[in-house]
Amino acid sequence: METDWGTLGHAYGPADDIPGLLRAMESEDAGVREEAMEELVSSLCHQGTVYDASAPAVPHLARLALDGPGHRLELLWLLGSLADGSGGPAERAAARRAVAEALPALLHFAHDPDAELRDAMVLLVAGLGRPYALPLLPLLRARLDTEPDTEVRAHVVTALALLEAGDGGWRHGLLTDPEPRIRLAAAEDLLRTAGLPLPARLVDVCAAAYAADPHPRETGYWPAAYRPFTDRLLEDDPEAALRALARGVPLAHDIVERWRGREADVLPWALDECGGQAWELYRLARLACALPADARPRVRERVLPYLDSDDPDVRAAALTVLARAGAAEAVPGAVRLVEEAPGLAGTVRAVTAVADVFGAAALPVAHALAGRLDEASPHLVAVLARYPAVAARSVSRLAALVPLDAGEHGAIAVLGALGPAAGAVGAGALRAAVGGDFGPPVPVAAALAYHRVTGDPAPALALLGPELADGAREPLRPAAELGPAAAPLLPLIEPRLTDARTPAGRGVAALAVWRITGRTGDTVEPLARWLVADGFRSPFEPPALPALTSIGLLPRFAVAPLRAAADSARRTAHDLFVTGEPHPDDVLRSALRALLASARVLD
Repeated sequence: METDWGTLGHAYGPADDIPGLLRAMESEDAGVREEAMEELVSSLCHQGTVYDASAPAVPHLARLALDGPGHRLELLWLLGSLADGSGGPAERAAARRAVAEALPALLHFAHDPDAELRDAMVLLVAGLGRPYALPLLPLLRARLDTEPDTEVRAHVVTALALLEAGDGGWRHGLLTDPEPRIRLAAAEDLLRTAGLPLPARLVDVCAAAYAADPHPRETGYWPAAYRPFTDRLLEDDPEAALRALARGVPLAHDIVERWRGREADVLPWALDECGGQAWELYRLARLACALPADARPRVRERVLPYLDSDDPDVRAAALTVLARAGAAEAVPGAVRLVEEAPGLAGTVRAVTAVADVFGAAALPVAHALAGRLDEASPHLVAVLARYPAVAARSVSRLAALVPLDAGEHGAIAVLGALGPAAGAVGAGALRAAVGGDFGPPVPVAAALAYHRVTGDPAPALALLGPELADGAREPLRPAAELGPAAAPLLPLIEPRLTDARTPAGRGVAALAVWRITGRTGDTVEPLARWLVADGFRSPFEPPALPALTSIGLLPRFAVAPLRAAADSARRTAHDLFVTGEPHPDDVLRSALRALLASARVLD
């Protein structure tokens, strides 16, 4: 029966384009096939997900792998991905069954002269999983004895380990194989199922084999049961991870990303891993933030040579490291960087680090920044808020920058931080920005800053009131920043203490009510529930945390989860971007401990 593709769907909608793509795969033009292949992969197995059009496409893909003019390897890879796809249960089962039914005609590729095709078949069989792959285990065992290619043979070891029942005792015999990849495949799987603490012998075999032949661990190839040895070490046993690090596996920054308080343990290897790229230096800067004082001179010695780099991004990253390590060279270096490259993103990071660590001793940097305001990025301008005396002498130039501000970062933030010291000049620039032709964040940020400078909340109330009346959630935080001056908005905010559907919705309303009124009777509980619901995974400090710390009260239900997050050996907060600042998890942990130490617990 012919498939009615129009009734089926794939990642981008109706699957009526699949027949055309399959026909394109029969073209003698490799470029046409390449484009069609990319579309098929993206549509039928988008990021590993299968759809109801995926299974009906399998027989056609298998036929093309057998008899088509090219792209056989890519077709086998796609079939393997479909066999092990994610998605809805029905779609997954149909795709796996379809690949299993197509497999017998493809089995001769397991003996193909091309090692890549043999490898693709191993991965395809592993992707089928039990019970479909069980009849094929003799084929895999035969390949283990006869396969001449080391990488394919290593994949056979892993495939058998994932598919076979039993304790895998036969893999112990491979721990002394002459080939490092074979030893690693055997030890890796034994390690995958080992109890804690992880056996030192297996850790050592993995580390030695990997150090002898470093290569990426191939998580994308295998079913979910597969765990690279590095993941098992990092997730479950930091002492074993440190053991592997000492034996040549580059895990220094991975260890400190998963576990708290390991910076000094990994420092020698982290210094060795730093090759002088800016991103490597920023990783080192983050690590330096948590080092004890007696370890920081080693960081300074390692990084100082990069101040002579011809690349300003590298110099900026090196200065960020030196600042986080407390090196005296950071302050004069930051002055030079501001003078030479005030618009560079790295300059913001270096100057921020210097201001964080050296405080008032970084005044020369603030003076240098004041002299280059016209060329500085808005984020660099914002650093001047930490130095009000210098900023107060620069009000006219800051006011001139307000029309160029991208939002609350920059001149608007500095003028707001100055408060009344910004004077009439600053107030005039901010009032003009409230009614100016700017993007949405600018008028609100300018209105809040205008209130800080003049004490007049009218422009902010005029902006926030209509949005709150329309049910928008975004104005709640600006309303909270107005404090008692936002009292006219309370009738629009208070109902959300109970009407909001999520802990975050109720919590942000509670934050606004508390800052406006000072009430704690009906705000502490929603703030605490918001904090607990956050899960402590965000790279940003939960707004409820400083609020509860200031209030000094904490419901008892929140104590245990907060204590667990504060005392966990594992990190709870993570971020994707490392820019040389303290790890967000360390910031979170300190804030949680401060709250737990100071708050009175409410029963």
